[in-house]
Amino acid sequence: PQMEYDWLGFGYAALVAAGGVVGYAKAGSVPSLAAGLLFGGLAGLGAYQQSKDPRNVWLSLMASGTLSAVMGMRFYNSRKAMPGIIAGASLLMVGRLGLQMMEKPLKP
Repeated sequence: PQMEYDWLGFGYAALVAAGGVVGYAKAGSVPSLAAGLLFGGLAGLGAYQQSKDPRNVWLSLMASGTLSAVMGMRFYNSRKAMPGIIAGASLLMVGRLGLQMMEKPLKP
């Protein structure tokens, strides 16, 4: 059986990593770069895990849930575009993962 890749998950991971690189390029923010690469990597790993087993949403859910909260607060405080984009994309991922969890019975 061929593995169905989670392209949306990989795209989200790339967006998060790119957000960290943009934060570093625009503001010289090393924490932005580190967090972007860390969470981008976690989201990518989560997407890979989901590609192998569609019920394995925990890592993706943790990464996108954490990012939606943190970037949501940063956007709320700064009104800058990049945190808003990442927070919005993260919320969409959380919603998508929530729907996947309701569709298929979960194993912890």
